[in-house]
Amino acid sequence: MPNKHGDFIWYELTTSDADAAKDFYSAVLGWTWETSEGQPDMPYYLFSMNGTQVGGMMALTDEMRENGAVPAWLGYIGVDDVDKSAEAIAAAGGAVHIPPTDIPDVGRFAMVNDPQGAFFYIMRGASDEESDSFAATEPKVGHCAWNELLTTDPEAAIAFYGAQFGWEKTEEMDMPPMGKYHMLGHGYGLGGVMQKPEQMPVSAWTFYFRVPDIDAALATVKEKGGQPFTEPMEIPGDEFTISAMDPQGAPFALVGKRL
Repeated sequence: MPNKHGDFIWYELTTSDADAAKDFYSAVLGWTWETSEGQPDMPYYLFSMNGTQVGGMMALTDEMRENGAVPAWLGYIGVDDVDKSAEAIAAAGGAVHIPPTDIPDVGRFAMVNDPQGAFFYIMRGASDEESDSFAATEPKVGHCAWNELLTTDPEAAIAFYGAQFGWEKTEEMDMPPMGKYHMLGHGYGLGGVMQKPEQMPVSAWTFYFRVPDIDAALATVKEKGGQPFTEPMEIPGDEFTISAMDPQGAPFALVGKRL
């Protein structure tokens, strides 16, 4: 795993309808899909962009639903040692929901949440192959372009992730009436943190996937049954973003140019 400790290395969708999700994201983002052969009792789907795997998807089981799972996107943060990281996260006020577990030929992972309740995975991959899921150094259509945390306590979250993964706050900007937007770096622009709006029920990560044309992507989201939360909003770099929910209820976001 050449990615350094603290890099986002994978993104995973849990959904109530895998076939419908494949149709939706293929149309919106141009992903192609294949079924992983490693878990015959629980189908796992891999999505790729131009031949590069950038994430995965699994259907929610009855047991997951009974335990409160809903359609959602979760990110995997690469770590040097899953067991030590899980212990440190719990000691810092987070929680471990799936203890460190091995997936043969894939790696070791755990599901955790930060002290404010935002869920994510930690993972040590079994392969030395570098993950390209997050486009850290250059824009790549169909890849994640930005990782954003909306939380009940931005300052505490920044301190937590900095201690656990070496992330640094690089700058901040005012976004009235929502407060300050804090930029995070890890040797590159990793993402941002801001105060969770009152109408948002829990702290959570949102992942921004890149599209070549934000207006065309918005039209496809609507056509395919997604629910946009916003119209395209301009951001630095002459780009635009939208936040949306897919037809099964998983929130996500898009970023791209206006052509």
